[in-house]
Amino acid sequence: MPATPDDILLDLAHVSLVYEGDVRALDDVTLRVRRGERLVILGANGSGKSTLAGVLCGLLAPDAGDVALAGQRVCTDGEPDFDAYRTARRSLGLVFQNPDDQIVTSVVADDVAFGPENLAVPPEEIAARVARELHRVALDDYASADPTKLSGGQKQRVAIAGALAMEPAAIVFDEPGALLDVRGRRSILHVMDRLHAAGSTIVHITHFMEEALPADRVIVMDRGRIALEGTPAEVFTHGDELGRLGLDEPFAAQLAARLRAAGLPVAWTCDEDVLAAELASLTGVGSPSGEGMPLRGVLTPEGAKTSCTLETRPTASDSLGSRKPFSPLLFARTPENMPSPDGEPAIAVRDVVYSYHDGDARTDARPALDQVSFEVPAGSSCALIGQTGSGKSTLVRLVCALEAPDAGTIAVSGIGTSSKRDRRRLHGRVGYVMQHPERQLFAETVRQDVAFGPVNLRLSPDEIDRRVAHALALVGLLGKEDASPFELSGGQQRLCAIAGVLAMQPDVLVLDEPMAGLDPRGRRQVRDLLDDLHAHGITILTVTHSMDQAAGCDRVVVLNQSHVLMTGTPGEVFAPGNEAVLHDSGLGLPRALRFARHLDDLGVSGIGDPLTLDELTDALVRILAPTPATGDPRKEG
Repeated sequence: MPATPDDILLDLAHVSLVYEGDVRALDDVTLRVRRGERLVILGANGSGKSTLAGVLCGLLAPDAGDVALAGQRVCTDGEPDFDAYRTARRSLGLVFQNPDDQIVTSVVADDVAFGPENLAVPPEEIAARVARELHRVALDDYASADPTKLSGGQKQRVAIAGALAMEPAAIVFDEPGALLDVRGRRSILHVMDRLHAAGSTIVHITHFMEEALPADRVIVMDRGRIALEGTPAEVFTHGDELGRLGLDEPFAAQLAARLRAAGLPVAWTCDEDVLAAELASLTGVGSPSGEGMPLRGVLTPEGAKTSCTLETRPTASDSLGSRKPFSPLLFARTPENMPSPDGEPAIAVRDVVYSYHDGDARTDARPALDQVSFEVPAGSSCALIGQTGSGKSTLVRLVCALEAPDAGTIAVSGIGTSSKRDRRRLHGRVGYVMQHPERQLFAETVRQDVAFGPVNLRLSPDEIDRRVAHALALVGLLGKEDASPFELSGGQQRLCAIAGVLAMQPDVLVLDEPMAGLDPRGRRQVRDLLDDLHAHGITILTVTHSMDQAAGCDRVVVLNQSHVLMTGTPGEVFAPGNEAVLHDSGLGLPRALRFARHLDDLGVSGIGDPLTLDELTDALVRILAPTPATGDPRKEG
């Protein structure tokens, strides 16, 4: 049924916005958002998602087109009406990717009250709103807490409560889970579910494809334009187009496609429950997928394309650049001189204790790290996982010799970190990529930024140029040498920061959430780059909230409340007996293993414990593929 004018809360018509340098962030965008609608915006880094969010919540005025927000005509033919904007903003909320960017006070309740106070809401009404919204985001007990001392997930919920306390007609979430652990992302999604059920209008920008599945509608941005639009099921049938745009299909759709390619009679779906029921029926356990359960998202790709808007455009170049094959000239390591994993560990942490400083005195709070011990063999890859606030970032700063522990010892490549002299010796041998790459980019050009480390090593100009060129080739940023690092997309900034570290030719590479904020293409590029470095003998320690990334490492260290909860191979850490412990610690399982557990609950046996999509596919094909003799699905167990 066509929407009436009263149904439309956010209305953009032929909107364009150009940044300095003739960067067209939005290009002739027309979009109408209904009251009570849940809209998800997908797109690669630099595709225009955040700019669109800024226009939708009234923070940015376009250069061309018409905009009406919350009943106010705020822009006509590119001419803003500032009074109308001020009125409209009272009805619009925004939650940023990083909650630190919008938390402004030192008391949680005061921060939630900040917005209503600026709207001149009566004090008694403000108190009622603060209590209501803290309860809605499950932070009733933290009203008097200092938000800077909360975990990332708790901070994000404080930011959401502050936005909701303004009682907006619509709220825009700009990648609110990008920096959060499994539990934190889950809690944010539950808040969105409750808001949507209560009739709130939600615009959600995300790089996690599964987060788009509950939406009423999905749009996909490409170079400032809407390339795809429809229901989640309709949009995700366009797997090839999504891949061209740097995105993925949801996990269930990827698995279903692989199984169909192997000859299994599996229908297309982006719903894991539906796919699991269908696979169970193929083994003879459970009911067919059409009996007794809703087939949410089950369409044939051909049928869905008739109702999904698809804009056909020329193939775009990779927004993050084309990563060149690994060049051994940058890290000249042969099998003969690679570190041996059986020798001295690259990283040895022994009984480490560390508390944060308050001036020259220690705080009374519990230590950030307490009796932490583990080893990382030379030449191996190790994932450091744990819920937000468990001490991961603190630990990697100590490993990188940026500070010394209060007690215990840390040795990297056999060099201790207790003395300033030894810590200085390690600064050229340990590469550190921070969680927020924009905080370590500072130069006028990409070339100058990447060259900073080699210049400080007092290398020759020719050697500096060689290292810079190789590092940029590795991360796919050749051709961007003269660009400002601050003009790069978020994903490109991440790769630029990594290039600056690689130009130092470190023996050990430490990365703090290198995938956070990246689109699927960017995550694949960084993952492939790390695999290349690992294959050439570089020891890699990665802090990650992705259980899939952890499953691809040689070893996993799990931190929980400042302690080491467990260490081992991915198979050992994610073993069946540890599932409850991991869940209680705010963590989850790799997606493939989680799906295998779901099948096991449905009675499908013989799958084992697959940690990757490849392993899961192979196991299911082995069990379900028709035998040459009978044509019946194989059954095990």
